Amino acid sequence: MNMMETDEGPSRAIALHPRLSDKRWGEHASASRLHEFEQLVLSCDCVLVGSEEIAIRKVVPATLLGSGQAETITDLVEEYEADVVFVDHALTPVQQQNLETTWDVKVVDRTGLILEIFGARARTREGVLQVDLASLNYQLGRLVRSWTHLERQRGGHGFLGGPGERQIELDRRMIRDSIKRLEVELAQVQRMRATQRIGRKRNEIPTVALVGYTNAGKSTLFNRLTEGDVYAADQLFATLDPTLRKLILPGGEELMLSDTVGFVQDLPHELVNAFRATLEEVIEADLILHVRDASDPESPMHKKVVLETLEELGLDGDDAPPIVEVLNKVDQAPEVKSRLLDHIDGSRVAVSALTGQGMEELLLLMRRWQETDSVMCSVKLHVSDGRMISWCHEYGRVVDQHVEDEYIRFTVVFSEKYAGMLNIV
Repeated sequence: MNMMETDEGPSRAIALHPRLSDKRWGEHASASRLHEFEQLVLSCDCVLVGSEEIAIRKVVPATLLGSGQAETITDLVEEYEADVVFVDHALTPVQQQNLETTWDVKVVDRTGLILEIFGARARTREGVLQVDLASLNYQLGRLVRSWTHLERQRGGHGFLGGPGERQIELDRRMIRDSIKRLEVELAQVQRMRATQRIGRKRNEIPTVALVGYTNAGKSTLFNRLTEGDVYAADQLFATLDPTLRKLILPGGEELMLSDTVGFVQDLPHELVNAFRATLEEVIEADLILHVRDASDPESPMHKKVVLETLEELGLDGDDAPPIVEVLNKVDQAPEVKSRLLDHIDGSRVAVSALTGQGMEELLLLMRRWQETDSVMCSVKLHVSDGRMISWCHEYGRVVDQHVEDEYIRFTVVFSEKYAGMLNIV
């Protein structure tokens, strides 16, 4: 049974939105955050029966909320017959335990909710490993909640405690052992992905990464460009696992296109670390396509979140590859137009991944980018020079070839790096 299901079906959930006075929430930003958190709750396959926004002037260490506010939520839990309360804030283990005791229902904070969604959506072995690692790190500090029914008194022989304390220590040891095992397995995955990237670099196949706010339409665009079948849905975090597909541009040039996990406000730090192997496809990309939902009024805020996340990954300034904004869903926002610059970095392309509008313009833009530092060479080789013939095919793109007596004349497109290694004739 799913964590968010009861014997009677999906859990009845209340979304609680604490607003701390030291965070100056504007009315617009607050409404956006509230809506997004409700969508996260719905993504967890719960029935949202109530949503409450509470202003907190002073944080109470034991419960986050004041006693009067906690009683208000108790009344709502009873009124709506709720099974779970989702809190749009990070809770300490003690706060989570105390609120569960007060409300007599399951309490899940923002990090726990996103972990639950990730756990349900991960499909590949790598994705499952990443979710498991993040979940175990999250659970490690919350074991105290699991054993409140056991004896807590310390025993009388040396340092040994009661059965509850001993059980917690055993669980902690098992979790730490599991964390070490998962870290070893993920390191192997990282090495394998690094080897694959080296192979692509050796073959001069550039990688283009799709990034963007969750539910911006990255997977739909990915499928449109590659004629793929990556899972795409109108929901948050529909894509978790990295997917790579070859993309053939007009003219025959090859790219590797990478679809990645969507970003979100206040993505828990544990998840940024756990998904670093996935995000390495972004870190190592030669070009980034920043997919934005042009029809969403929150798009400027979403852009800010994505750019801040990229900066956290070290992709800013001279260390960042070119970034092109792909303004998606223009079938719902026809006023949005492309803006193409001489230098591709900072250009915008208006597209609709759903209808195909703007795809040709986007493909031509990527082709122009790829050919920026390319050189077309004419190479004459003896038919017996198998090593150099193979080298031309491996490190260049052969666009034409014909035989001249005992020689073969190739027309090859190389990057400047490899063109400089040849005798051009």
